[in-house]
Amino acid sequence: MLAHGSELCKSFFSVNELKAIVKDFRNSGLPIEEVAMMSFAQKVITRTHQVNESDFDELRRYGLSDDEILDVILVSTARSFISKTVDALGAIPDKAYQELEPELLELLNPGRSYP
Repeated sequence: MLAHGSELCKSFFSVNELKAIVKDFRNSGLPIEEVAMMSFAQKVITRTHQVNESDFDELRRYGLSDDEILDVILVSTARSFISKTVDALGAIPDKAYQELEPELLELLNPGRSYP
């Protein structure tokens, strides 16, 4: 989260915009198709057994192709795998991430502290 959040702040969003997205992406001002894509990604990670054809149909209505839907699934599951692996190993984030605004650092790295 820290690496992705840092890049998002550098290239796409202000700190306040990113904080709003992390807190509640559905009400953060993102375009509706991006909210739909993020909602789907969240469902893939938290309720995989409930993903069905209607989820794909909704994303298609927003213009995503089947290849793009697969990309969302693959990126979401790969991101989850990597994060859980890093967490299980007790890896400590690079010190450069400590330079992030404190509230954003806590939102992107909840419940964790640096040694």
